[in-house]
Amino acid sequence: MGSFSFGDFITALGLAFAIEGVLFLAFPDPVRRMMVSVATSPNAQLRIAGFISAVIGIAIVWIVRGM
Repeated sequence: MGSFSFGDFITALGLAFAIEGVLFLAFPDPVRRMMVSVATSPNAQLRIAGFISAVIGIAIVWIVRGM
């Protein structure tokens, strides 16, 4: 497994911004409704969703980097 570099982190951050930007560009109304839904969701529900997203993201990176 290769070592982590700051360039990899910046690349991943840029990719996240690009994907988010495309979503706002292509689907502004559904994204707005989703943001309102998130703003009114209980903290516990957001924490669970954040944890699951983080685990899935780490698993994806681990699998891809391990290949």
